[in-house]
Amino acid sequence: MPDPAPIGRWLSIVGIGEDGAQGLSPVARDLVAGADMVFGGARHLALAASVIRGEAKPWPSPFAQAVDAVLAERGRRVCVLASGDPFFYGVGSTLAAHIPPEETFVVPAPSSFSLAASRMGWPLPETVLVSLHGRALDRIRPHLHPGARILALTSDGDGPAALAQLLTEIGFGRSRLTVLEALGGEHERVRAAQADGFDLEDIAALNIVAVDVAAAANARIIAYTPGLADDLFEHDGQITKREIRAMTLSALAPCRGALLWDVGAGAGSIGIEWMLADPSLRAIAIEANADRAARIGRNAAAFGVPDLAVIQGRAPDSLTGLAAPDAIFVGGGGSVPGVLETCLTALRPGGRLVANAVTLETEADLMARHESLGGDLVRVAVSRADRVGGKTGWRPAMPVTQWIWRKT
Repeated sequence: MPDPAPIGRWLSIVGIGEDGAQGLSPVARDLVAGADMVFGGARHLALAASVIRGEAKPWPSPFAQAVDAVLAERGRRVCVLASGDPFFYGVGSTLAAHIPPEETFVVPAPSSFSLAASRMGWPLPETVLVSLHGRALDRIRPHLHPGARILALTSDGDGPAALAQLLTEIGFGRSRLTVLEALGGEHERVRAAQADGFDLEDIAALNIVAVDVAAAANARIIAYTPGLADDLFEHDGQITKREIRAMTLSALAPCRGALLWDVGAGAGSIGIEWMLADPSLRAIAIEANADRAARIGRNAAAFGVPDLAVIQGRAPDSLTGLAAPDAIFVGGGGSVPGVLETCLTALRPGGRLVANAVTLETEADLMARHESLGGDLVRVAVSRADRVGGKTGWRPAMPVTQWIWRKT
């Protein structure tokens, strides 16, 4: 029998499915049986009970203490049980942030996403995979495009019905939902219903919903490009208009994992579209007006980026103590004393600051800063066709002066 813990690899991470111990490979069985201590959820430990020889240790509560509990056993033979693939929304990713890979040995099982795709006959590279487990259902919104296929992991037995209700409310009621329960086990079940007529009951807590997206004419579809339609946002007129927004996001140049400060956020449109560009992006919206701050939160949920942080407060005081940004947009409050100075100081080296001005006073300030600090200065004017009497003419919007500066 091979050594269940290769030299230097004191921690094994073993994926287990709903078929329990009988679905484990010989190597996985040896790792579980040879461990002095086996960590896992109560369900995992029960599934592997016939193989466990050492001490079975349920995860501590709260789960945040789990990493410390595992690290405390370094030097012993330790096994961690995980659902399916430990590195697909699993505990493996959490442990990998604290334990070097050369100290671990991982044996994955098929993920629930892989099992669901095989049951549906959907190629994984062409399918959107979304975890809604312990997360807001709103996260599915950016992926709702006609013809899209989505596999969504839910939190519990009530999740599929809640998802069906959301889809119906925003114009995707004709979408077909297939609920796949307890995949790979003896209680596996696959059932389907249309979102607007969803009537499935007694759904197992462990489930994935396959969504075959169909959109009505009024469906809320979030396009992939920046500069989304203004009327998709709830606003009171204080919003960076779509053409200027697209130009502003281009100037901010989002890069993976970057944090944005949206100072004087208004409707939150810049921070929202920043986060839509990539799931790794983060943003903090700072807004002095309480009604607008609340509105930003609603907009963030409606666009599927509920993790947008909203701070209701007046800059520059409200900027104190925030995580250092990789990019800053100053759309409102740029003329308030101390705001730009605070932003310039807080910005990380290599970061970008973009400030927009519509008043002559703020424009003069940006021109002076361009003169002293450099960067790029751009002035944009947009006109829209509108009715003039019985004919059509151009109605100009207020021109915008934009200063773009990169910190060295």
